[in-house]
Amino acid sequence: MDSIWLDGVEWLAVLRIGLGLWWLESWRHKDKKGWFERGTGIAWAADVAAKHRWKAVRSGFGAVVTPRPKVMAYIVVYAELALGLGLVVGLLTPVALIGGLLLNLLYLVLMIHDWAEQGQNAMMALISLVALFAMSWQAWSLDAAIGLFL
Repeated sequence: MDSIWLDGVEWLAVLRIGLGLWWLESWRHKDKKGWFERGTGIAWAADVAAKHRWKAVRSGFGAVVTPRPKVMAYIVVYAELALGLGLVVGLLTPVALIGGLLLNLLYLVLMIHDWAEQGQNAMMALISLVALFAMSWQAWSLDAAIGLFL
């Protein structure tokens, strides 16, 4: 593989780190007080799910999220932080990539009617797939430094 400036494995690390920074920005800009104390994030998602055209989304949200909104708020917010940190430093990278892919797919399905968000979720999911199948943890990662997943 020919490339300019960095080799292919290093460019994949750049892609992985960029995705991690995207997750960290998603975490950073959240109104955590609103999410944790007032339940704003889950309330917004509940409103979206209640109007969803797919019964599976409405019933799935009602069964999993609605009974435990506070716990789910913490899971969503801190999952984004964990994904970002894992991808930036390259620790448990395949786990972070699969987790991020699943979270983006959940966001994509929940917000299927909100096209403003779909580009971001689709691109993050695509980057996760490429970074996973190209084993982007081979360079500039703690996984590579300690010999995980090689």
